[in-house]
Order: sequence, then C-alpha cells, then structure tokens
Amino acid sequence: MCAAVASSRQGTRIAAALILMGAALPAASAQETFDVILDRAKIATVPERMTTMVVGNPLIADVSIQAGGTMVVTGKGYGVTNLIALDRTGKVLAEYLVQVRSPADNMVVYRGGTRESYSCTPYCERRITLGDSPDYFDATLGETGNRNARAQQGQAAGSTAR
Repeated sequence: MCAAVASSRQGTRIAAALILMGAALPAASAQETFDVILDRAKIATVPERMTTMVVGNPLIADVSIQAGGTMVVTGKGYGVTNLIALDRTGKVLAEYLVQVRSPADNMVVYRGGTRESYSCTPYCERRITLGDSPDYFDATLGETGNRNARAQQGQAAGSTAR
C-alpha cells in the first residue's frame, strides 16, 4: 500500500511539473477570424517574413498580397475556409479562418422553383447571387454585360472626339 501512495505522489508531482512547464511556454496565438461578405473584400496585414499564403478552398475565398504587407481577402462563395501563412522554410506563421456570408441587404424571392436575389439599399435592384436560378442569373448577367459594353463604347467615342 505504501508503494501505491508513493507512486501516486510521484504521479501528482509529474503532472504538476508538466502543468507548470506548460504555463511557462508562450500561449499559441488565437486563430484570427475574418467575416467577409460575398463579393466584397476585407483588408488585413500579412505576418512578417511571409512568403506563401495557402487558401484552403479558393471557391469560398481568394487572397491577393499587395505591396507593403497588405492582403486583400475576397468572398467568392458561401462557407468557411482557412488561410495559412508560411515563411520561406515552410514554417506556419499564422492561420486565419475566413467565413463568407450573405450581405444583410440581400433579399431572396422564390417563384415556384425559381430563385431571384435583390439588393435593397435603399431600393430593391436585381443582383446575381450564388444559388439563383440559371435563367435569372443569365438574364441579369446579360443585362449587366450589355450596360458595361455600352458604357465602354461611350467612353471610347468620347475619347476620340477630343
């Protein structure tokens, strides 16, 4: 019985020593979370010495590294993914969680089996959103493309008139 008590005390001492050693180590940095709105960008600072940024799922978010240590995180699709910043040797410098969600001003209309999205700030206007019905998506995209093409034609005509 004495051996069991001594063994128990030694186990308690080892556990206490491990806890104290763990307390002396620097705490791992908490994972930073970016909440990004679909089709919008968020600016952040990249860690020093970063040479590579890994995107977990590029269908959800995209990252562009700019001069001066700035990164632009853009929401591409709904969901959650991660970003991992690596240095030249492959050491992980930071890990970020990116959550892409819908804009608050988004209104979705269902007409039978079809889905349409609108941006309502302050008036409701058509917008293209993932999950919209193909006919609605293509029609809205076509209207936007036509409008942009006509605007570019107007700019080109205006620049030659000078």
